[in-house]
Amino acid sequence: MKILRCNDPGFEPLVCMISQRAEAVPDEVETTVREIIADVRSRGDAALCDYTKKFDRLDLEQVGLEVTQQEIDAALARVSEESLAVLRLAKERIAAYHAKQKIETWISTDEPEILLGQMVTPLERVGIYVPGGKASYPSSVLMNAVPAKVAGVSEIIMVVPMPGGEVDPHVLAAAHLAGVDRIFRIGGAQAVAALAYGTETVPRVDKITGPGNIYVATAKKLVFGQVDIDMVAGPSEILIINDGSGKASHLAADLLSQAEHDELASSVLVTTDPAMAAAVGLEVERQLGKLSREKIARRSIEDFGAIFVAESLDEAIAISNRIAPEHLELALDNPFAILSKIRHAGAIFMGHHTPEAAGDYLAGPNHTLPTGGTARFFSPLGLEDFVKKSSIVCFSEAGFKGLGKQIVHMAQMEGLEAHAASAAIRLEDH
Repeated sequence: MKILRCNDPGFEPLVCMISQRAEAVPDEVETTVREIIADVRSRGDAALCDYTKKFDRLDLEQVGLEVTQQEIDAALARVSEESLAVLRLAKERIAAYHAKQKIETWISTDEPEILLGQMVTPLERVGIYVPGGKASYPSSVLMNAVPAKVAGVSEIIMVVPMPGGEVDPHVLAAAHLAGVDRIFRIGGAQAVAALAYGTETVPRVDKITGPGNIYVATAKKLVFGQVDIDMVAGPSEILIINDGSGKASHLAADLLSQAEHDELASSVLVTTDPAMAAAVGLEVERQLGKLSREKIARRSIEDFGAIFVAESLDEAIAISNRIAPEHLELALDNPFAILSKIRHAGAIFMGHHTPEAAGDYLAGPNHTLPTGGTARFFSPLGLEDFVKKSSIVCFSEAGFKGLGKQIVHMAQMEGLEAHAASAAIRLEDH
């Protein structure tokens, strides 16, 4: 891994490259995605069948768009009891954590003759995108579907690409345990378009959540407004702040846990200890050779991996806040001492015994997190993503009379005569 001090000439260009590695969507990608969306809107199921045959080598006219209950039952039979127990445990922990995020309807009668409030209602139908291809993600099924269920969403539609007709049975098992209502064997921009606009078979949803490749992310961005989306997710990333404590082998393993995702993933260590920096660099190289996904991880480490040696923890914190990482590990003996100084991070993992992988699977908080610096303004996927809020306003006759003149005055300030009249006419009744 590249090791630099923060005053080295190469530091600034490398930080910029890491931060901007997925910023620009190539014109040809957006053009292709726009064409796919338009085609799905126009031809519906026929377009889905054509794209699935082209990209996933799967004839939907033969196997069907929707996964049957018999197929789900067969998948469950192929999953070991131990695996089912782990999936159930993950579901329970995710549900318990997200239940604490519930937002309640409230009514205020602080003012006499005026009632104000907020009504919280769940979304009716949500679509979740589960990636396929390079890896299998039953955890993504749980992280997207379970909070929706806890929020009270009426129907959950899942799309998952199945290249060659194959799907990991754990993905279908997770969907069953999480309460997914319908599953469709489609992926890519065409699946996003189907969820956003509906086809003869795939129902239109109110919101789309879940990560995908650049075509999926671009499609979500383009259909936003037609439906809501959780966020535009980019490549995975981790940043570790370290003060020289802990084990180099642990830090290296945590860096590689993100590098194995894909070639654009970013893994950064910021340490105040030059000796730890050197030790982690050696450990990364040693552990890389043991990975089945070595080629992917090595490309990620070479292109977007870095070890920065900071003069102080404050400098390390400043670098972290600038990058605003998806995953932030505070690999310190006393992580709580600096927690209040962290301004931007998707999820924060505290201490030497809390690897990022704990958050990916079983801790409970959601692992769908903001990437690419968007932790400056985005939050992790949560219960609030699956509900909407309506304002409640109720004036009695006396209550309206007390504010009516001011309402008229505000409307007149804006030159909106009909607005003013709708208030004034009620005052004239008196």
